[in-house]
Amino acid sequence: MHDSQCNGFTGIVQTIQFMTTDAVAVIGPESSDTAHVISHFANEFHVPFLSFSATDPTLTSIQFPFLVRTTHSDLFQMVAIAQLIDYYQWRNIIVVYTDDDYGRNGIASLGDEFEKIRCQISYKAVLSPGATQTDISNMLVKIALMESRIIIVHANIDFGLKVFSVAHYLQMISNGYVWIATDWLSSFLDSSAPVEMEVMSTLQGVLSLRQHSPKSEKKHNLVSKFREIRKRKSNEVFRINSYGLQAYDTVWLIARALDSFFRDNGTVSFSKDSTQQYFSLDAMTKFDDGQTLLNKIKTTEMDGVTGRIQFDSDGNLINPAYDILNVIGTGFRTVGFWSNASGLSTRPPEKIYTNMTSKSSENHKLHTVIFPGESSTPPRGWVFPNHGKELRIGVPNRVSYKAFVSWDPTTNTVRGYCIDVFSAAIALLPYAVPYKFVLFGDGIRNPNYTDLVYRVSTKEFDAAVGDIAIVKSRTEIVDFTQPYIDSGLIIVAHTRRFKSYAWAFLQPFTVEMWCTTGAFLIFVGTVVWLLEHRVNDDFRGPPKQQFSTLIWFSFSTLFFAHRQNTVGTLGRMVLLIWLFVVLIIQSSYTASLTSILTVRQLFSPITGIHGLIASNDPIGIQVGSFTENYLVQELGIKKSRIKVLPDAIEYTRSLELGPNHGGVAAVVDEHPYLELFLSAHCQFSAIGSDFTKSGWGFAFPKDSPLAVDLSIAILTLSENGDLQRIHDKWLTRAGCSNENKEMDSNQLQLNSFLGLFMLSGMACLLALLIHFYIIMRQFIRHCNPTDSIASRNTITGRSFQDFLSFFDEKEENVKNKSNRMMMQNGESNGGVDDNELSMNR
Repeated sequence: MHDSQCNGFTGIVQTIQFMTTDAVAVIGPESSDTAHVISHFANEFHVPFLSFSATDPTLTSIQFPFLVRTTHSDLFQMVAIAQLIDYYQWRNIIVVYTDDDYGRNGIASLGDEFEKIRCQISYKAVLSPGATQTDISNMLVKIALMESRIIIVHANIDFGLKVFSVAHYLQMISNGYVWIATDWLSSFLDSSAPVEMEVMSTLQGVLSLRQHSPKSEKKHNLVSKFREIRKRKSNEVFRINSYGLQAYDTVWLIARALDSFFRDNGTVSFSKDSTQQYFSLDAMTKFDDGQTLLNKIKTTEMDGVTGRIQFDSDGNLINPAYDILNVIGTGFRTVGFWSNASGLSTRPPEKIYTNMTSKSSENHKLHTVIFPGESSTPPRGWVFPNHGKELRIGVPNRVSYKAFVSWDPTTNTVRGYCIDVFSAAIALLPYAVPYKFVLFGDGIRNPNYTDLVYRVSTKEFDAAVGDIAIVKSRTEIVDFTQPYIDSGLIIVAHTRRFKSYAWAFLQPFTVEMWCTTGAFLIFVGTVVWLLEHRVNDDFRGPPKQQFSTLIWFSFSTLFFAHRQNTVGTLGRMVLLIWLFVVLIIQSSYTASLTSILTVRQLFSPITGIHGLIASNDPIGIQVGSFTENYLVQELGIKKSRIKVLPDAIEYTRSLELGPNHGGVAAVVDEHPYLELFLSAHCQFSAIGSDFTKSGWGFAFPKDSPLAVDLSIAILTLSENGDLQRIHDKWLTRAGCSNENKEMDSNQLQLNSFLGLFMLSGMACLLALLIHFYIIMRQFIRHCNPTDSIASRNTITGRSFQDFLSFFDEKEENVKNKSNRMMMQNGESNGGVDDNELSMNR
């Protein structure tokens, strides 16, 4: 047995000494730094090294196959810490670690896990293993001035205790802070009995992890036995940590492996290594059956005092798990567990492993933690940095719509609606935020807002405040607060008021609608006349009378004033459907005409965004706005149609000129701008409603906690009415703002009634087909009763004039005439066949 005292050089010397004694296996090394070096000896001389405490994640079995780790890799501990951080929704973390393999590689693994949960290490405090108390103090003072209050300490025991001692002296183990120590702290607390109160006072509220070992009779008996031995020999209290238990299991593991090795006729023999000729290592020999013993070690399975001992294909112990400890008073308590099967849980891992399908509500939660300052409320995790620097907040230097944001040269201040909203939200924060506004733009034209947001993402500005639209491309590089105003895109066009005139009664219908209605009046009247002419005396008479009757009947149905009765079934069906159509048309006409004559109407050739897209007219937008990208990229409008306008004056001039005289057909801009514009320009109106949904917010760098707190403040302003009062102060204007109405053409289109016209037309055509089919059968059968049966079934040789005469004759007269002719023929032929006469009747 050799004790290197965690010294790398001593560990190397002692390893060389082991190699000269024909050792077949070595239990150790204790530290990760030493393991990195001596693992090369293990690989070269085929001597398995079994380390129960080297946790560096980079010590893999691929690079160092003869280093068998009988403890869990820190990779799993870092996964547990990352899930603990995510559980409390902390995002910015400070890490303190020693500048050695153990510290660097552990924190590198932690950073990889943080990336998976969108968390970041905001500062890495690296100190040399020999750092003095002054070095540690300077480092912690620097941390105290930073924003994050979540600090993770990954170090050895001596270094870690120094950090907490200095932090306690600097009053950093206090309310608002969160300290998380890796398992070095639990190892110290488990193996020290008792811990001095002076040391415990520096650890109050600290969280730590410990490699989990289930409660078992074997573990209890071992601890009791060693406790009796220690008490008998030195009258001291025996304490053992998780690494001590793993060391005990390691001894039994190599013993079982050697037992299996010898049972399988393994032999212990050594030979000179081929590389020794280049070095003075003649006393060192290579274990010939080292690979066989290594395989026995990795395939040995046993139940140890730490639980199940078994290796997976990567050479790691199965079922990694950790206890999560909270230091309180003179000791600590377990607030939860972590395992790779369940994540965070209040259930011990061994219970979860026995029921892998369990969906217990105890999973993914922890017991109450007492944080530094004796608070059970999870800290926010950050404060505004106390380093005396002000936030540099970029503000657009606008030249138009200055009610939103403007620079007042007389007072050298920034003012406006957006500034008041930001100031009111900042005032609601539970901490002070020093800041200063920095103008962005040349003051000649509105700046590019996408460029302003980009400056925030590159940390040139700490934030951006103003009329900044929240759009997809911007959210990919910065975080926005809760929107404080809706800002969808809307269309404004030049409009004219509708004035009543002599022919205003024609306004409700379009020309197509009037023509179609008139044509159907004549068409339906003609169909009814055709259906009723042979059976209804009201539709008979001289040609002039019949024509006037047809015209009168057709147009009188429009007012339900027709006097002619319909007696035929088909005629009644056609008229009933047509009167239903007339009822709908009449009601719609009345409602539309009433609206036109009683409500002030505004008209524009632009009817909405779809009409604007279909046209080729130029479109005005505001300089610096995202509107151009949206119209071109999302709606497919040609860039040549876009005309950038600098201010409201140019809006007015371009709209009044119109598209045919160098102006624009419409202006597309965000709702708040145009709401303010329309309040002073009554000749223009908004066309339709917002065709996009968006809002304005304040921009902050990604994962900025200040964005979250300001979002809550903005919601508070909205709920208590302050947001509306700020809006009324800056954006409510007298004048015609309430008179501008969203408008569209109120004319009734043919498409609205196309279904009704089709229904009536189909009914007419169907009735005509049935009617003419009946007439044709009658014409064939009754035109000449003396013809043979064969000749009755054809009209060959009969003129069209005969058919018209037959159609014009009243149906009752035709039947009577046919019956008389058949009776006369019957008398001359000695009688008429009763069946035939009956059929003719």
